[in-house]
Amino acid sequence: MDSGALTPQRILVADDEQINLKVVAHFLREFGHDPVLADSGSQALALMDSSIDLVLLDVMMPGMDGLEVVRRMRATPALRDMPVIMITALASRQDRLSAVDAGANDFIAKPIDKTELQVRMRSLLRMKQSQDELKRHQASLEQMVAIRTEALHLAVDNLQLMQHSILASQQETILRLSAAAEFKDEHTASHIKRMSEYSTLLATLYGLPSHMVALIRQASPMHDVGKMGIPDNILLKPGKLTPDEWTIMKRHTTIGQHILEGSDSELLHTAEVIAVSHHEKWDGTGYPHGLAGQAIPIQGRICAVADVFDALTTLRPYKEPFDNPAALAIMRQSQERGAHFDPAIYTLFMENFHQITAIQEEFKDQEHVPIAPDTPQEETA
Repeated sequence: MDSGALTPQRILVADDEQINLKVVAHFLREFGHDPVLADSGSQALALMDSSIDLVLLDVMMPGMDGLEVVRRMRATPALRDMPVIMITALASRQDRLSAVDAGANDFIAKPIDKTELQVRMRSLLRMKQSQDELKRHQASLEQMVAIRTEALHLAVDNLQLMQHSILASQQETILRLSAAAEFKDEHTASHIKRMSEYSTLLATLYGLPSHMVALIRQASPMHDVGKMGIPDNILLKPGKLTPDEWTIMKRHTTIGQHILEGSDSELLHTAEVIAVSHHEKWDGTGYPHGLAGQAIPIQGRICAVADVFDALTTLRPYKEPFDNPAALAIMRQSQERGAHFDPAIYTLFMENFHQITAIQEEFKDQEHVPIAPDTPQEETA
């Protein structure tokens, strides 16, 4: 007989009567299927695996009857969706309801009619095939999602590595550019590192957002990039600058601005702001624009404190380094004379000076004995 174009399936038949097993097995082979035979409910459960496509289950079996077998199947995740046809000599409405309640998909009465069996089997086998195809498709989709998710994770990881690499290269370029603009001596690298760390500490203490703190950390080393445009005879002069030389020296702020302006990079924009504003003073007597108070960008106000302290405590071509007490005294006098620094940032600097000295020690220059001057030194460029 035509099996409805279904591919051969494995059909589990459970019945305690051998003659019934033989008859049903014969029918199944005629249908083109592969019968798997069990003579008890427990044996039927033992034979059930993922290769079984349909179960023909006798209700009345000694020990574990067919209804109990179905209940256990439905309680087992791997067997929960396996189709079951109950074979029973009982024909009452209650018997049918009991079979359905236990989890059976269909039932057929004894004696078994070959055509009826084939029709009922065909419907459930088609359903099973559809379920299997759906599960395979779902598994394929899940695998595809897993593969693509892993690929996405790898892509994100690679992107992060690239970003870290780009950032590291960018920071190295910044440090090298900053070093080229400084005093061209052996203390330059330490100076720009201290400048960066002091500024980062003050920005953090001031409560700036972490993103802005990170920008200040990376951009502050470029505060004096404009000194590349200052002649060496002025930049490296061992003595006090003349008024004309001082006018030229002060141009390093606007030169730095011009070097850095016009970029879409948030980092370079921050560096531009710092370069042009870190010599402005809270009382409006700074340069290049004479800005005062809150008109001075916060980045410039922070770097002003960091730069003045490090300039005072660092060896320069025109002066010896001051020790910390002398440098603090100079800054205090400057603040008292005309409010050089943003009072809030200056207070944070003084109150957290132990953290400043920790940075100073970590990035200190080669040994050089600092001096304690009798009179305050003028502000350094």
